[in-house]
Amino acid sequence: MKKNILLIEDNAEICSLLEFHLKNIGIQLDIARDGAEGLELALNNEYSLVMLDSTLPGTDGFEVCRSLREKKKRLPVLMLTSKNEEFDKVLCLESGADDYISKPFSILELLAKIKSILRRVKAFEQESEDKSSEGVLHFGELRVNVEKHRVTVENNLVRLTPKEFDLLKLFISNPGKVFTREILLNVVWGHQFSGYEHTVDSHINRLRAKIERDPPNPNYIRTIWGVGYKFADQEDLTP
Repeated sequence: MKKNILLIEDNAEICSLLEFHLKNIGIQLDIARDGAEGLELALNNEYSLVMLDSTLPGTDGFEVCRSLREKKKRLPVLMLTSKNEEFDKVLCLESGADDYISKPFSILELLAKIKSILRRVKAFEQESEDKSSEGVLHFGELRVNVEKHRVTVENNLVRLTPKEFDLLKLFISNPGKVFTREILLNVVWGHQFSGYEHTVDSHINRLRAKIERDPPNPNYIRTIWGVGYKFADQEDLTP
């Protein structure tokens, strides 16, 4: 199946360059020149990936990414950032991007990242198909439907970002297993994000706020001080 990618970028030279190279590997590229147009295209069409410039006229890329995460949680986003500072990289991840690349970038490196994301999407879809016969993963009042990417707590629907869902799926699939921040970062985000362990903490805090009755005293995702986190064993659950 031919892949469709949306590029939201106001630099005409970058648009032409990517359109040429992606066409050569069988990818159809749609282009939007500002954040508002890009968000409208992303919400009203089906894309395998959105490539998003962080510095756009009008609505900036970070705001577009946050909007996409609210409305199209499973749509992969690759941020193109003009700065190489740590704060901007962290902001990309905190906005919900799956990956980022700093300008000026190597076209070979960018194509490698695109192919890597598309492979992960395909693997996730295959994993979901393979697990569909297993039904719903559940623990206490928490239910995780892997195939439908759906989470409920006490029968109430909980809306998670892709990274929050990936974290929860990893935890609930391994009750009692302790994960360090570095391991969680490598498994869920990928090894290229080594050194950004604080991003794990912020995602887990948001995840707890959505699934726990009392987030400061979590019932499901437990902190193992000085080590990392674990998902509760059955005997750990409180009535």
